[in-house]
Amino acid sequence: MRWMPGVLLLGGCVALPLAPAPQEARLSDRELVLVLSDGTACRADWAAAGGAGRFEDCGPGFSYAVEVMENPNPLRQVVQALAGEGALAPMARVVITDAAGRAHVFASPPRREPERD
Repeated sequence: MRWMPGVLLLGGCVALPLAPAPQEARLSDRELVLVLSDGTACRADWAAAGGAGRFEDCGPGFSYAVEVMENPNPLRQVVQALAGEGALAPMARVVITDAAGRAHVFASPPRREPERD
């Protein structure tokens, strides 16, 4: 039959595994947690690393850069002062770069979608 090779090639493509992709980045005052599409959670002490580094033994190889907003809004500064250091996640831009060089950008704290009625 003529169509069999095409079907076999198409079926072979379906079996190829996809590398896990970054889905979420959570930031605390010391730790960055990257959640991948396969459920893996990778951790790095971004503060000790100076804001940039690589996740060791996590997925196909991801690097990160944390760009902290130095002067957040005044209301946030008051809440932070009252609640204590580390009570709020830092306001930052988190850039995760995968092995192929693609950048995945996340905000900390994550932006919330407005609730719809």
